[in-house]
Amino acid sequence: MAMPVLLIVAIAVVDVHTGTNVHLGPLLVIAPALTASFGGPWMVAAVGALAELAQIVIAALHGGLTTTNHIAQMVALALLSALIVFYCAVRERRVRQLAQVQSVAEAAQQALLRPLPQRIGPLRIASLYLAAEDEAHIGGDLYTATRVPGGTRMIIGDVRGKGLAAIGESALLLGAFRQAATQHETLPSLAAALDHSVCQYLNDFVEVAADPEEHFTTALLLDLADDLPLIRMTNCGHPPPLLLGGGTVVVLESPHPAPPLGIHGMGPGEESVDSFRFGTGDILLLYTDGVIEARNRQGEFYPLADRVAQWTGHSPEALLHHLHRDLLAHAGGRLGDDAALIAVQRMPVAHEGHHLRNLMHTGAGGE
Repeated sequence: MAMPVLLIVAIAVVDVHTGTNVHLGPLLVIAPALTASFGGPWMVAAVGALAELAQIVIAALHGGLTTTNHIAQMVALALLSALIVFYCAVRERRVRQLAQVQSVAEAAQQALLRPLPQRIGPLRIASLYLAAEDEAHIGGDLYTATRVPGGTRMIIGDVRGKGLAAIGESALLLGAFRQAATQHETLPSLAAALDHSVCQYLNDFVEVAADPEEHFTTALLLDLADDLPLIRMTNCGHPPPLLLGGGTVVVLESPHPAPPLGIHGMGPGEESVDSFRFGTGDILLLYTDGVIEARNRQGEFYPLADRVAQWTGHSPEALLHHLHRDLLAHAGGRLGDDAALIAVQRMPVAHEGHHLRNLMHTGAGGE
């Protein structure tokens, strides 16, 4: 507030102490215009009134209030100040409306994609979501986790498309997973149920006849046992996760991939499940293709596995913190697609050595 007031005083003092041929009064309109950048309509009106008072003082000391030039300056200043006040009032009303809409949108988006807890059973979890659309908190990428008897079941997926247009399909898939996760014994049967839900949604609400291959969802389904150092995974066309452990980064490619969800007649078979060792202290990094398809100015994709290798000894939270900064730096501060990252670390549990010996004797160690 001090800046426009000092500006009015300075213009008035300089104008009064210069000759009658110099007219600085028109510059007084700068004060209310400047106030509009940080103040509301009442503050702008107060500064405009102060500027009008300064103009009257200048007129009284330079030829009188009734001269044509001074009358024109006072009228013009009053009109311009009133116009700026009106602009501020309209802007404030729109800001309030936008804040209300954003508040509702944020509540809806947070209800849809609830943050993952930091601990689920023996798992330590950190997650990161970067939406491509401005003012959006989520888009076409999705993830969630739920407890099942003896472990944790997770999904991370990517609806084709980005931003708010893909929220309907991601909401459908999240709801279907939360309902079906505890009702199916195996991951392939769960994936088949989710595929049926996505196909039904596309049939009922989305026009896919013109280009059916443009409507599908990639997904990664995981079973993480509480008392076994083991991952069971069904990959439905999703980018393979990374396993960080012992200072190395391993890409968990699926030997038995399943097709993406929503491609009619191509549901996963019962053989579409893979097992991998997931020992204490290891970190499983899940991500969507918005991460690995982020390009720099030279058009180069983000080398996720190479970058992750720098931070294999970090905690899940620190790992995602480094990846967040590095990914945005690579992409120039803005992503072209939604991106999600989840880091899951297995923490020590009682009697793990006993279960591991049993696992190795039964030959279920996976790859």
